[in-house]
Amino acid sequence: MIDRRSVIQAGLVAATAPLLGFDTLPHDEEHQPMSDHHWPISLAQWSLHRTLRAGELAAEDFPAFTREQFGISGVEYVNSFFKERSTDDTWLAALRKRCEDSEVTSLLIMVDGEGALGDSSEKGRSEAVANHRRWLHAAEALGCHGIRVNVPSEGTPEEQLDRCALGLADLLVHADAAKLNVMIENHGGLSSNGAWLASLIRKVDHPRLGTLPDFGNFILDWDTREMYDRYLGLDELLPFAKALSAKSHDFDEQGNEVHTDYERVFSLVRKHKYQGWVGVEYEGDSISEGDGIKKTRDLLIRQGCVLSSEGKSS
Repeated sequence: MIDRRSVIQAGLVAATAPLLGFDTLPHDEEHQPMSDHHWPISLAQWSLHRTLRAGELAAEDFPAFTREQFGISGVEYVNSFFKERSTDDTWLAALRKRCEDSEVTSLLIMVDGEGALGDSSEKGRSEAVANHRRWLHAAEALGCHGIRVNVPSEGTPEEQLDRCALGLADLLVHADAAKLNVMIENHGGLSSNGAWLASLIRKVDHPRLGTLPDFGNFILDWDTREMYDRYLGLDELLPFAKALSAKSHDFDEQGNEVHTDYERVFSLVRKHKYQGWVGVEYEGDSISEGDGIKKTRDLLIRQGCVLSSEGKSS
């Protein structure tokens, strides 16, 4: 049954799309089980960060917009776009209803700016855990499977390993109670050292702790631009992956991402038998956000990923 809300939402999407340079991609409403090597495609909210910051798209319209414009039925939120809503149960319930109306699955919330889980002081770590607990609440309210966190710290690699392990262990007590996962992304510094991050996962040794490997975030030092080998890093992080971020910036005439060899990446994905969603995260600026999302989506389809009408997470 099509209700008034659905009609209004569809109208908003249709009216907004031409202004942003997007076109509508029809989708089939039938969902089929995912095969071993067919990963459903999701969309990271960050892919639309310029559109959202410009006020051309509201955070609550993101799920329906994703479904209607790109045929994608999984979404990954970024906490900065609804910073004051983490404990607003009325707003969260309304957003969940919007997702249900649009047949969109809320997968995770990427959490930034909430303190250092690897703080050198117990007080600092406790404050960071408390801040992250609010986003566990939001993730649970939205029906997500978890949150993505960062692991900033200071000191030697060994000291940072110990401090991050303490903060994560405290956070995981609450994540476990809510039946939610905690995922660490390679997001600069030591976290972009695949061997170090893998050792952190093993040290904490909790079934709800995993990684969210990003195809491109392997910058060890933002000042010198020293890079960790992305393929080695992905090989080290994929055994613990609970989500994947398909980072993209620029494309050649054939539609291939020029900085990352997606065929090589997906040979590693198959090697480690990853089963789950793969999130589009377009971050370039040479084309529109809408075109970048579509090019990344189409590149993923060529690697064996599928739209919502063809597969879903197990």
